[in-house]
Amino acid sequence: MTGYIILIIIALLIIAVIGIYNSLVGKRNKVKNSWAQIDVQLKRRFDLIPNLVNTVKGYAAHEKETLEKVIEARNRFASAATPKQAMEANQELTQVLSRLAVVVEQYPDLKANTNFIELQKELSDTENKISFSRQFYNDVVMDYNNAIQVFPSNIIAGMFGFTQQPFFSAEENEKNNVEVKFD
Repeated sequence: MTGYIILIIIALLIIAVIGIYNSLVGKRNKVKNSWAQIDVQLKRRFDLIPNLVNTVKGYAAHEKETLEKVIEARNRFASAATPKQAMEANQELTQVLSRLAVVVEQYPDLKANTNFIELQKELSDTENKISFSRQFYNDVVMDYNNAIQVFPSNIIAGMFGFTQQPFFSAEENEKNNVEVKFD
């Protein structure tokens, strides 16, 4: 009789381990999927940038340095091999795009150009989608990281090599107050 009880307990433990493992795999896959969604939006923005730069070039030829920095940041993003590298490259790309926006403000004809307006609208829509995707990614990462840290799933996570995933966070300079000037 005690042999059956021991077998039942072992079977229940095996079922619990399998359930926890499968849950962790599902959460890890959600993290990967949500990163892929961010990646899709970042690539969309990445594809819009050359059109935007070419449109601005026609109006602001002497702003070559800013335009080159946009292209360099875009290339760094393209060569990112890991989500962490892509996050860092994305931060840089966001900064140079904001500098490009300052350049654009100096050219009223450019701001009235139909192609530029459409590209700017597409880029703005993409930025909104990126923002939403980042929020979703961070929610999924939090759920996953919590799951691998709480008992008893932390034991299973440690046994099978589940590791924490990084949050998509803002750089320190993006947290500063924005100074708005009306000249």
